[in-house]
Amino acid sequence: MTTIILKPHKEESVLRFHPWVFSGAIARIVLDATHRAAAPEEGELVCVQSADEKVLGAGHWQVGSIAVRLLAFGDERISGTEDEWIRGLLLKRIAAAYRMRQRLGLLREDNNTYRLIHGEGDMLPGLVVDVYGDTAVVQAHSVGMHQCRKAIAEAIVKEVKEVDAVYYKSDDTLPFKAQIEGEKTGYLIEKSEVRNQKSDNIEYWAKENGIDVRIDWLRGQKTGFFIDQRENRALVERYAAGKDVLNMFCYTGGFSLYALRGRAKSVHSVDVSQKAIDLVNANVERNFPHCPNHKAVTADAFDYLSEQRAQGHQYDLIILDPPAFAKHRDAVKNALRGYQRINAKAIEMIRPGGILFTFSCSQAVDKEAFRLAVFSAAAQTGRKVRILHQLHQPQDHPINIYHPEGEYLKGLVLYVE
Repeated sequence: MTTIILKPHKEESVLRFHPWVFSGAIARIVLDATHRAAAPEEGELVCVQSADEKVLGAGHWQVGSIAVRLLAFGDERISGTEDEWIRGLLLKRIAAAYRMRQRLGLLREDNNTYRLIHGEGDMLPGLVVDVYGDTAVVQAHSVGMHQCRKAIAEAIVKEVKEVDAVYYKSDDTLPFKAQIEGEKTGYLIEKSEVRNQKSDNIEYWAKENGIDVRIDWLRGQKTGFFIDQRENRALVERYAAGKDVLNMFCYTGGFSLYALRGRAKSVHSVDVSQKAIDLVNANVERNFPHCPNHKAVTADAFDYLSEQRAQGHQYDLIILDPPAFAKHRDAVKNALRGYQRINAKAIEMIRPGGILFTFSCSQAVDKEAFRLAVFSAAAQTGRKVRILHQLHQPQDHPINIYHPEGEYLKGLVLYVE
């Protein structure tokens, strides 16, 4: 196995169980005897050692500032062949993650939607797995995990008793510069209904806290649904009774469904994607047939808010859950301006005594910067605003205590006078 030797004192973060080795910490690379290149191949399993050649762990090599994503530390040394070791590790990690979700009470008759693997939070960096009923949807964020996709699928079906199909969806998540071999999307393990008819014609439904949601993992964003807002949607339900609700960036309408169940007076769902709006309408019809107090609109969020304000429309409760405004550090400044602008528009449209749920899912934007952007928006409007809740990702999106970078979802619930 190729060995990565670190510079003196650069092993300290690894000894604290941080799962990333940065390229600047590497002193030299000792290639396996079979190598002829000057560096490991992307996705290759490598051993990491300190400057005094103490074994620190093993992980996947990748090109970029994060050079190694560690799968195991010194107490989990590799034994047997690399393939045997990685298969055994996947089984152990997936079994542990599944047990945790069971103990958290997420597998119930009224809830079969949850995140099974959350990357570093479940000690499998570069891997995300969401479960929808009897199907797991897998996304690889590293070449190493892409190369392990079949072993991952086999381990899921073996360890998660409810799952009998695995869909792979990594076309938008793998490093775009990497030379990827093999399929990036498609079923790794199929159900008979997929084999016997075109999967495009099948509607997949799952349950979240007693609400039916249609999951489109074939064409939808991410794995087909945003599971990370489950607990925050339930909080919206608590506040919705008798209120006029606006759900911006609604995607498939998760917040809208909870608001309707919470007896909202009216709910408007807005998204720029017509496909998303079609899914919203399907979800509403499934749960609340012929619902008279729901309206779905295809529109740009900024344009819609400007038009509604110009017409004098107001709401009692507004939800802002935009896509990531900043996907990397270079975009943070523009993202913060975007958060300030959209929050100011929303605060201006809330009736006195109304509530704003506002979120950022940009990992590059920390919670203090986001809070400052929302503060600036409130100050711009001149209205009195108080924080009622500070929100975050749910328990099936765990944060590894040694990897604080895993805390990506930030939210505030504001009371606007």
